[in-house]
Order: sequence, then structure tokens, then C-alpha cells
Amino acid sequence: MSGGLLRRKTIIEQPPEHQLARTLSWPHLVALGVGAIVGTGILTLIGVGADRAGPSVLLSFVVAGAICACAALCYAEMATRIPASGSAYTYSYAVLGEVIAWVVGWSLILEYSLVVATVAVGWSGYATGFLAGLGVVLPDALTHGPAVAGNLVEGTVRITAMGVNLPAIFIIVVVAGLLSLGTQESARINTALVVLKIVTLALFVAVALPHFDAANLKPFAPFGYGSAPGGGGVKFGMMGAAAIIFFAFYGFDAISTAAEETKRPERDLAIGIVGSMVACTAIYLVVAAAAVGALSFTRFSNSPEPLALILREIGQGGVATIVAAAAAIALPTVILGFLYGQSRIFLVMARDGFLPESLARVSARGTPVRITMVTAVFVSMIAALTPLDVIASLANAGTLCAFVAVAACVLVVRRRGEAAKGFRTPAPWLVAPAAIAGCCYLFTSLQAVTQISFLAWNAAGLALYFGYGRRVSRAA
Repeated sequence: MSGGLLRRKTIIEQPPEHQLARTLSWPHLVALGVGAIVGTGILTLIGVGADRAGPSVLLSFVVAGAICACAALCYAEMATRIPASGSAYTYSYAVLGEVIAWVVGWSLILEYSLVVATVAVGWSGYATGFLAGLGVVLPDALTHGPAVAGNLVEGTVRITAMGVNLPAIFIIVVVAGLLSLGTQESARINTALVVLKIVTLALFVAVALPHFDAANLKPFAPFGYGSAPGGGGVKFGMMGAAAIIFFAFYGFDAISTAAEETKRPERDLAIGIVGSMVACTAIYLVVAAAAVGALSFTRFSNSPEPLALILREIGQGGVATIVAAAAAIALPTVILGFLYGQSRIFLVMARDGFLPESLARVSARGTPVRITMVTAVFVSMIAALTPLDVIASLANAGTLCAFVAVAACVLVVRRRGEAAKGFRTPAPWLVAPAAIAGCCYLFTSLQAVTQISFLAWNAAGLALYFGYGRRVSRAA
């Protein structure tokens, strides 16, 4: 039985109807990574992190960034060893075995779906605020999903207000349509929007930094440096915030899903993954320092548009409008990166027999239109009906699982003595275990309802595997 559960997949050449067009080079991949990483995490979730850690959210960024850097080095090696679509799912299938790959793939479905939904909800907040500034006020019930109150663990959750987040649905449909036009065309537009996003953050720093006041950093860690439970099961403290801020760093894993569309995967994938992580870490630390130094965290911690709020509070209303407008325009790059990644993971799962094979077919332009549209419909329903903090936290759990699996893959292939053609993780017996330990610790720092929901999701996934997936697997 274990032989069947741990059977491994051999990476083979795909038939013409399943082949993707190789149109991307390393600048496209760096832009894809920066576009996917820099987004809701710094534009929206910095307020959530500050609410849980105070000024020590700066250290939360450092901790989350260090753990993600270790994971990124592992991803860079596996992406060049196995230059095929599917990211952590494909690596696990080729190295660790089918049942583990199923769990990882199931977790990636959770991660990518909820990330797209989270960013769409964050975009909706900025877009609604921007439109209101122009005098266009949307009905409140069409700008958010159902509002909930209470504690899911204690069984006291109740809906306090109904709603459907129409702007979130709109932006997902627009991005899915763009991806369907072609990968190279999407990459060009993504690169332009990434430049706009970086310029916007530079503008925020230039305006906010002169208002830096060291008094705003005191007390530096009002909730401590660890992870302590608060009201409603939420974890406070520097590490508690790091478990949420972690969301702000991942996105580089979406680059690894582009392996089959990269011209020189053995070189370009490592440059894209590591390069985008280095750039984004520097950007985040500068922006976060400017934010918490310019205004007390208590005044922007619960805002859906914290950077714009900070600018308004320091008397820069005009610049705040520019930042809100740029966020509304540029945040879709994150949706594009993750929707792109999820559609490629679904594509590979369809090739492996876990989803209908017809979904693996690509268009004449080498684009998986069918699976992209199915993915868009799926995540639109989540974005329309789910609150931001719930989906962001649960998305982190799926990502942590994938990161642990990729780090484990590096240790296994090194133990087997398998030669690598491209990038090799430096000090693998230190970096990979650090990624695993860091991810496991961050998982314990997530709120209890997130941990329970993640375990329930994977229990359902394993039941589906033993009842359906193991039987239809092409590897069988």
C-alpha cells in the first residue's frame, strides 16, 4: 500500500495540445515576483500587523522575510532541478511521493485561491475609497462580503450584515481575461504596473519620512515579542504579527509555476526567485519604517487603506488620493501573479488525472484558457463572500505547508546525491531546516480557528484522495 501512496512521478515531455509557449525571460520573472509579492501585504495588511504588534511590526517583517528567504533559496534549487509547471506540488510528486504531493497540491489550492481573493478584497477597499473621493459612492452592501462577529471555535459566529463584494469580482474577471490573451502580453502589462507600484511606494516614503517621529515607536512592543492569544482567538505580539505579515512576502513561489514558459529555466528561474525576494525585502522595511514613524500605529491599524490614511493624517490629502488611485491600478499585479500560478497548478493536476483532462488543453496561443476561467469563477465566489482577515490568515497556512515540503525536497535530493544542473542552495543542511522550523513556528502563531480550518481542509482533501484521487491518478 505504501508503495502506491509514495509512487513518484517522472517529468516527461507534454503532447502539443498541452504544451505552453516559452516566452518569458528573467526580467519578466523578476517583475512577476515583485508584482505578486508587493501588494496587499504592504498596502493593506501592514495595518493588521501593526494592530497586533505595534511598532515591533518592523521586526515582524524581518522575521517573516528571513524565513521566506530560506524558503526562496530552496525553491530556486528545485525550480532549476525540475523545470516544470506545478511548483511545490510537482516537486513533491517527483521527490516525496503521490500522497504527500496531493496534500501539498490541496494546500496550494487553498493558498492561491485565498490569496487572489484577499488581494481582490484589498483592491476593493482602495477602489471604493478612490471612487468615493471622485463623488461615486457605491451601495455599502455591494462593497463587502457578509460581516461576521463572534468566535468560530466557541460556536458563537453570527452574520451581522449581508453583502456581496462586487468590485472584487470585477477585478478578478478583468485579470482572468488578460491572462487568457497570452502570457507574454500579460507579462508586459504586469511589468508596467509593477513600475507604477514601486514609484507609488517611493512617493509615500518621500512624503511620510520627513514626518518621522521616534515617539511613535514607543512603546516598541506593547504586546510583547512572542505570540500571545487575544480576544476572539487572535494572536498578538511580534511573532503573532509575523504569522500574518508572512502573507506580505510570498509570491516568489508563483515564479516557479512559470518553468514551462521560461526560455532558459536553468538560469532565469533562480534569478527571478532570489532577485524578487531581495528587492521586496528592502522595499518593505523602508515603507514600514516610514509608516510607523510618521503616525502612531493606533490611528491606522484598522484601516483598509492604511498608507492613504497616514498621508491624510499628516496633511497630504492630495498625495493620499494619488496613492489610493495607484493602488487601485497596480494591486491587480498580485492577482495576476497568483491567478497565473494557480491556473498552472490546476493545469498540472489535470495532466496527472486528478482533474478532468480536458482542462489541461491550451489555446492556439499556448495559453490554458479553460483552466484560467474555471479558476477565476472559483476564487470570485470566495472574494465576494469572505472577510479579509479570515482569508489572509488561512492562506498563510496553505503556504507554510508548501514551503515545508519544498525545503524537505531539497534535503531528500541532497541525501540521495542527485546532481543539480543549475542553482544550488547554499548551506542546504542549515537553510532548509531553518525554513522548515520557521514555517512550523509561524503555523503555531496563527490563530486557533485558522489552524483548525487548515487541518479540516486537509482532512477533507485526504478523504477525497483515498476515495477518488488515488484511483484516477495517471501514475497508477
